[in-house]
Amino acid sequence: MSNIKITSELMDLESVIGKINQREFLIIAADEKILKQLPSGNWIAGSIPYFMGQEGGEISQDKAFVNTIEGLDLSNPPRIMPYDANSIKNIAQDAPDNGFTITILPAGSDVHAEYAENAPSYNNMFFSPIIGWIAGSHLEESEAQPQVGFGPVNMLMADKAIAMHVSLPENQFANINIVNLFEQGSGPQISFSDTGFSANDCLIDGKPEKFSEYVQNNNIDTRLPLVADYNGVNINVSIKELLSDSVEFYAPIFRNVNYQFANPVADYVTELDKAISTQQLPETSFSFNCILNFLYAELENKKTAQLTGPFTFGEIAYQLLNQTMVYLSIESS
Repeated sequence: MSNIKITSELMDLESVIGKINQREFLIIAADEKILKQLPSGNWIAGSIPYFMGQEGGEISQDKAFVNTIEGLDLSNPPRIMPYDANSIKNIAQDAPDNGFTITILPAGSDVHAEYAENAPSYNNMFFSPIIGWIAGSHLEESEAQPQVGFGPVNMLMADKAIAMHVSLPENQFANINIVNLFEQGSGPQISFSDTGFSANDCLIDGKPEKFSEYVQNNNIDTRLPLVADYNGVNINVSIKELLSDSVEFYAPIFRNVNYQFANPVADYVTELDKAISTQQLPETSFSFNCILNFLYAELENKKTAQLTGPFTFGEIAYQLLNQTMVYLSIESS
């Protein structure tokens, strides 16, 4: 049996259709306009028009970023499964004993909120790599609704997640890696009494305060995420919107967890390149980066090291992340 690998390419619609018609197993990121034109096949997809291609960052509603899973044993092919807000808790139990799961969830949906708030407690979570991203839409199209694509029946869905469960041969294993530029800063510790995507009240070094007032009164740069230390791993929560009496987030804050605002990053592109260059990168991998890194680093027409992929509206490395680059490597044992 040949080794499984993942290849990637930014391509036009005709090329994507050709790969689908060849019955290849694909993970596709493209604008909804492209996804609507795809034939049925062995693919999953999410709506995204932002990409890091071989030539640099770009915005395109005419191209698709395609990851192809090659070297599969077709007697044990990947399983493609949809999940709703009630069944997403089973995703880790459905994962292969040796392999990985790629999942895509539509931003703002009930299944997105359910996974974001509860994934760490799902049965069997952290036993098999689960990686993926949150689908979005062009930021100038406020009425557009993020979609995921269920290739076997050529269906786009705004209220369900999609997953591809891939088994690996005994001589291979999958690893999830994250590249996070941010570290906890030296400011006060911030905690919240409730888990969720918004916050009104908080504790600042143990003292009650309105979180929105704290951010405004201290001129906090809201491009910087809140960072929590989870057993030595920095996990970001990014601010979506600062309102008069509350703050909205791209990922949930968790109750009774201590956060601090991140230290500023002097040069986004340089630091991102430096962070990626320290990784032991495989020849091929499945990778993606956060849309906020694309925006705040002004990455259009700029390259970041050798990793390519879509810019997503949330990253999944078991649990939901923000402002993070994530990649899956397939290695030999």
